[in-house]
Amino acid sequence: MSIFTAESQARFAASYPEMPHKLQHRLDSHPLMTLDRLADLAEALPEASVEYNLADLPIVVEGKPGKSSLPIGDTIRRIGESGSWAVLKNVQQDPAYAALINELLDGIVPEVEARTGPMLSRRGFIFVTSPGGVTPCHMDPEHNILLQVRGSKVMTQFPVNDTRYVADELHEQYHSGGPREVPWLEALETGGTEFPIGPGEGLYVPVMAPHFVRNGPEPSISLSITWRSEWSYEEADARAFNGVLRRVGIQPGRPGRWPERNRGKALAWRVMRKAGLTKVAAHSG
Repeated sequence: MSIFTAESQARFAASYPEMPHKLQHRLDSHPLMTLDRLADLAEALPEASVEYNLADLPIVVEGKPGKSSLPIGDTIRRIGESGSWAVLKNVQQDPAYAALINELLDGIVPEVEARTGPMLSRRGFIFVTSPGGVTPCHMDPEHNILLQVRGSKVMTQFPVNDTRYVADELHEQYHSGGPREVPWLEALETGGTEFPIGPGEGLYVPVMAPHFVRNGPEPSISLSITWRSEWSYEEADARAFNGVLRRVGIQPGRPGRWPERNRGKALAWRVMRKAGLTKVAAHSG
């Protein structure tokens, strides 16, 4: 049985992959999603799979914010008072969490495959946030459903192809190894759509949709279940190839969004990558 209600399943099928929308889920108080269990997971994961920062942040930051003075396990166990934001990355590295991620994603495979083909690169990310914490504005390359398990938050999303929020050059830089953070623009103050979510609710985030998150007045636990599609990989590789074109003086056309495909530019970038030419291209122009 899917964790999503029948109504949510139908909404997802109608909206995927380009329209943000809210969902209702049955994940509720899963034993793998308690603070103690998450603290144990954080202490067991490789260091590169754990990131934690101070949570009192603006919606846009320059560089990486400072860390909590507590170790990661204590930061999570005391999240109500530690003033922190933590993300546990690729939690599918742990067998128990891998089983949970697969169980959750198996329920929407038919809807995903009907639109974007095979569900690739399944991953899970868990966010633990102190009251009032902010996740600064950024963008992600995956198809993503954020499931709220404890507490509440408001995610503000921006349209992907509107350069008032993120210039094409920034997309190109990200897909060539640059940062995912979005620099400050005045349009970010008023141009987004707010989606409040609480326990039992989820939110679909389209590929590379800029967004930031403000946590509610209680500690928050959220689980992002993510996947890639061949379409998303093609869009990413086309963006990277556009960066090459721009550096040699060509003004490239923006990659098409679904259902348009970007096979030509994606193939060109993959050929360059296989031939070891991408680093040369990054320093040309």
